[in-house]
Amino acid sequence: MPSPPRVELDGVAVSHGPVTLLRPVHGMVEPGSCLVVRGDNGSGKTTLLRVVAGVQEASAGQVLVDGEGVDPRDPSFRARLAGLLGPSAVYRDLTVYEHLLLVDASWGGDPGTVEERIDEVLHALTIAALADRFVSELSSGQRQLADLALVLFRPGDLLVLDEPEQRLDSERRGIVADLLRRRVEAGATALVATHDPVVAEALGDAELELVVAQE
Repeated sequence: MPSPPRVELDGVAVSHGPVTLLRPVHGMVEPGSCLVVRGDNGSGKTTLLRVVAGVQEASAGQVLVDGEGVDPRDPSFRARLAGLLGPSAVYRDLTVYEHLLLVDASWGGDPGTVEERIDEVLHALTIAALADRFVSELSSGQRQLADLALVLFRPGDLLVLDEPEQRLDSERRGIVADLLRRRVEAGATALVATHDPVVAEALGDAELELVVAQE
C-alpha cells in the first residue's frame, strides 16, 4: 500500500431540498492520524462519513484524498477504503470465517497465511468461538464485532467508521479502540464518528465537532 492518505474536507455540505443534513465542514486529516467526529444526533456525522466513503454526494464542497476527488468506481480508491457505515452486506449461508476468507480472496490476500490471520483477528475481537456461526445467528453485539472483523481484514489504509463501539460493552469498546489505534499507528488514516468519550480519547489525534443545522 502507498503511504497513508491525507483527507481534505473542503466546505463539504449536504442538503435535501430545504433540509440541511450537514453544514459546511472544513478541515484536514493528516496522513497516519485519526479524526474523531462528534456532535449531537442530527448534526451530520454519518452523512459526512458517507460523503468521505463515496456513497453519498455532497451538495457543496468536496472531499479530497491525496488531492483527488472521491470516486467510488475508481479501483484504487476502493482498495484504500475500509469502511463501516452500518451493518455489512453478508450472505446467509456463509459463516463468519467464510466471510473473512471471501474478503481476503477479493483483495489479494496470501492464501498460505489466511487461516492464521483470520484466527488472529477473531481472537483479538474476542469472537474466535463464533467462527463457524452464520451471521444471522449472532447477537447484535456479536454482529458488530463480526462487522469490525470484516473491516479490519481489508488491507485499506483509509478507515471510515460510524460508531464502531455501538452495542458493545465497556470492555469490548476498549478492545476495539485499541485495535483501531494500532491500525492507525501501523499506517492508516481514519475518520471515526463516536458518542463515547473513552473511545474518542483513545483514538483521536484531532476532533471535529458538528452542530445541528438550525432551519
